[in-house]
Amino acid sequence: MSNHQKNPRVLVVTPEVTYLPDRMANFSNYLTAKAGGLADVSAALINALFEQGVDVHVALPDYRAIFSDRLAPFLQKEQTAIRKIMPDDRIHLAEDRAFFYLNHVYSDYGGENIKLALAFQREVINNVIPRVQPDLIHCNDWMTGLIPAMARQIGIPCLFTIHNIHTVKCTLSQIEDRGIDSAYFWQHLFYERMAYDYPETRNTNPVDFLVSGVFAAHFVNTVSPTFLLEIVEGKFAFVSEPLRHQIANKLDAGCAVGILNAPDPVFHPETDALIPYPYSPKNHLAGKQKNKLYLQKRLGLMEDKNAPVFFWPSRLDPSQKGCRLLSDIFYQVLSKYWDRHMEVVFVANGEYQKIFRDIVMFHGIQERVAVCDFSEQLEHRAYAAADFILMPSRFEPCGLPQMIAPIYGALPVVHDTGGLHDTISHLDAAKNTGNGFVFKTYDSSGLIWAVDQAMEFFNLSGNEKERQIGRVMRQSAEQFTHAVTAQKYIALYEKMLQRPLFSPPDHPDPLGP
Repeated sequence: MSNHQKNPRVLVVTPEVTYLPDRMANFSNYLTAKAGGLADVSAALINALFEQGVDVHVALPDYRAIFSDRLAPFLQKEQTAIRKIMPDDRIHLAEDRAFFYLNHVYSDYGGENIKLALAFQREVINNVIPRVQPDLIHCNDWMTGLIPAMARQIGIPCLFTIHNIHTVKCTLSQIEDRGIDSAYFWQHLFYERMAYDYPETRNTNPVDFLVSGVFAAHFVNTVSPTFLLEIVEGKFAFVSEPLRHQIANKLDAGCAVGILNAPDPVFHPETDALIPYPYSPKNHLAGKQKNKLYLQKRLGLMEDKNAPVFFWPSRLDPSQKGCRLLSDIFYQVLSKYWDRHMEVVFVANGEYQKIFRDIVMFHGIQERVAVCDFSEQLEHRAYAAADFILMPSRFEPCGLPQMIAPIYGALPVVHDTGGLHDTISHLDAAKNTGNGFVFKTYDSSGLIWAVDQAMEFFNLSGNEKERQIGRVMRQSAEQFTHAVTAQKYIALYEKMLQRPLFSPPDHPDPLGP
């Protein structure tokens, strides 16, 4: 391919992003809008694509109040400059008064979130896409669910990524009232009931944003391969039948895939600025023991460098994260390994936090269990100190803690579901395989079995255990990276475009690579 032919341009449309590459725009370091994992994933993908030479642009709402918190030193002098610079750069801020005074990405009121989503998509459809003229559009979650229909109407390939199974509904008349000409692409949207003609549909037949995104997109992906199959197989009651059916249609057509997310590269024990004692696979035993003693002292736990420490890294949500399984057997497990000085550290918010605190108070086991509010610094220190993490999730669209933990030499204890299935395999020291401990039956007995397996590994001779943990750390650091994730998206983009995403020059660069 001649290098005179421009590389395809990709527009990533997302309501959330945590950071952007330094060179994408003058103020990229100061633009932060985050509600959950979507922000981290969006930032990671954009950064990795940009670093690998993709002609990538990003559209996100202009959350002026959120951005101004970090732009404070520049606000008086540079606010006007931002508005002049951004349209010509790669970051395209969708502007509307609805965004300007929010101090959170989403409103606490469902109806307000619909208005925010419509305002965002109006600006992307009416202004950003005509300005950027992308060859491919990559949309994320329900707040971008109308854009694939417009993209299909005008013939731009569109990828729709599902991070969270959440949706909203509203009528075409409401969409049009917010300045979106939905009559132009109404036939590519998905409605509560069959839509036969536009006049009848306009006022009485609500559009499902998330299902519309799946229905209209040329390609769909979830954030793990197994979760995609679990949706199609109908394993989850919270997945609506229309959504399941549309994803199944895409999968049958060869237009659906699962692509795992990857953890932020700041999670690495050799370079982690938030842990007191950095370490590598070569010296992980001494490094982890130092971090363990440090954490134990800070949290008021029994100080024993040889104590097995289990870390709970996910929010304490009983509907998804399996904390009820642990609470049912918590004291039983601690009692079983009391003489081994087993300790458990929670760094997580959520409704089950109080239940675990009550258990600790009732049994007087404050020296063995610490239940802490979420803290980024404490999270990093717990990964560095822990021998194991607990993730007995009932379902897991992707999950990141189970990828972060083995990089730090903390082996995951997980339920065999979704992204956990795709990233963790049962450790077999004799065969030199696996990176954690996996139970298949979702109940407390299954969790106890997996903890027993972890403790059996913990009791191995020092040399064998040390060798296995070093292997897991090295393999995990190579496997769970943004570069790997970005390459999979690049391959998917190229499949959709039926051409390479970027091409080498016709002649070698005289300055070298």
